[in-house]
Amino acid sequence: MGLIPFLILLLIAGICGSLGAGLGGFSRAGCLGSVVLGFIGAFFGLWIAREFGLPRLVTFDVGGVAFPIVWSVVGAAIFVAILGLFRGSRN
Repeated sequence: MGLIPFLILLLIAGICGSLGAGLGGFSRAGCLGSVVLGFIGAFFGLWIAREFGLPRLVTFDVGGVAFPIVWSVVGAAIFVAILGLFRGSRN
């Protein structure tokens, strides 16, 4: 994979992570946090989809790597929600 496809993949992961963080109730992830959250969401979301026998929805092929858009957002939102449960409120 070259530099340009890698940067595109990071951009897509960042957007998915940002959407997932917003849906999960966390808004202070930042750029790097959103990218990491997008990749964690992709792995977590694909694992959930595989366990329940769900199909891959809306994948984006970048440099031979299929990135699951929907499962990345869903996985990131669930991951952030679970982290929020353990973190508690900051009041």
